Amino acid sequence: MIGQDIHNLARRLWKINRSLTGEGVRETLSMLSQELPSLETKSYDSGSQVFDWTIPDEWEVKEAYIIDPLGNKICDFSVNNLHLVGYSTPINQKIPLTELQKHLYSLPEQPGAIPYITSYYKERWGFCISHNEREDLIDGDYHVVIDSRHFKGVLNYGELLIKGQNEKEIFISTYICHPSMANNELSGPTVVTYLAKWLLEQENLKYSYRIIFIPETIGSISYLSQHYKLLKGKVYAGFNVSCVGDNRAYSYLPSRAGDTISDDIAKHVLKWKDPNFISYTWNDRGSDERQYCAPGIDLPIATMMRTKYGEYPEYHTSLDDLETVVTPDGLQGGYDSLKLALEAIEMNCKPKVKVLCEPQLGKRGLYPTLSTKGADTQVRLMMNFISYCDGEHTLLDIADKVKSPIWGLYELYEKLLEQGLIESNTV
Repeated sequence: MIGQDIHNLARRLWKINRSLTGEGVRETLSMLSQELPSLETKSYDSGSQVFDWTIPDEWEVKEAYIIDPLGNKICDFSVNNLHLVGYSTPINQKIPLTELQKHLYSLPEQPGAIPYITSYYKERWGFCISHNEREDLIDGDYHVVIDSRHFKGVLNYGELLIKGQNEKEIFISTYICHPSMANNELSGPTVVTYLAKWLLEQENLKYSYRIIFIPETIGSISYLSQHYKLLKGKVYAGFNVSCVGDNRAYSYLPSRAGDTISDDIAKHVLKWKDPNFISYTWNDRGSDERQYCAPGIDLPIATMMRTKYGEYPEYHTSLDDLETVVTPDGLQGGYDSLKLALEAIEMNCKPKVKVLCEPQLGKRGLYPTLSTKGADTQVRLMMNFISYCDGEHTLLDIADKVKSPIWGLYELYEKLLEQGLIESNTV
């Protein structure tokens, strides 16, 4: 089962300390390159101006922890990298508990969880701790150690280009900037890795594919600052991939336009995958779709998810794990949905019947010689399908009209094409 393979890859990536920049991002891309040898690691320099933003300095952490008054080591970064506030500045000193409390973050409503906190664009230091542990802290002096540094370096990202018959591209983006969290991080890049492996195995892809693994927000802004004109001219459809690993729900978040082929495909796939899928609005956005669909960029990027970011209790905490939240079955569902969407984009066309009036199916071996209930249903589907093959309706349109998932028409479409009854016109 591919879901298990994806889960195994997520486990291998689990302990890497990913952030906007740094060795963790490079290590992650290196590991993904073992699965995708044609994945290229590229970079942008710290301090570069990218639209209205500036790429931050690179961040490196050697160790971080606190020694309590009894000599116990707590908030140890080497035990759980969520303990350290992302991009924390260095410190090595003893401070009283009253001062330490100003730099601690916990969740009273989830007392057993370590929160995920970052401070990318303002210098500060801090530790994240479960509220239960925080409540047990005793008065006294605490030795705080953060051995970190900020320096002029690079922001890394990965890019994979797969050439198809058409110059038009399908754009797939996922992010690699969060540390040890399962649904809101590792599900995205691991599922996309296996989608890319599947695409690389396909012969005669209609479209070309541009797949990027980037740090969220600043990564997409940086990439767009260099490529948006190219993308605006080439991208036909695409998906931002995040939170595709749990087994609770299926979700859809539209592009800003809401009526792109990506939106139509996503809604069609999810309707048949799970009729109870949750449909969000553009106002519920929160990931890199904000950049891809921004005014002036306007790429046709929609989002298909399992449970949406911010909508499950473990979000941005240490409880977002690979045991209770993200499962092989959940990852399989996320993978299958996106694979169905990409197949639908590839197969979508405007079929046109080549004979006037209804075709004679019997002489072509398309009419069953034995009348059964199942055979009658198949004939009805075939005749309904043909009736909409006017060169104006797309395969997706026809699937909706005959009340079938688009993948339920592929075999029929291929059969009619082989018999010369229809021709295929590009969308």
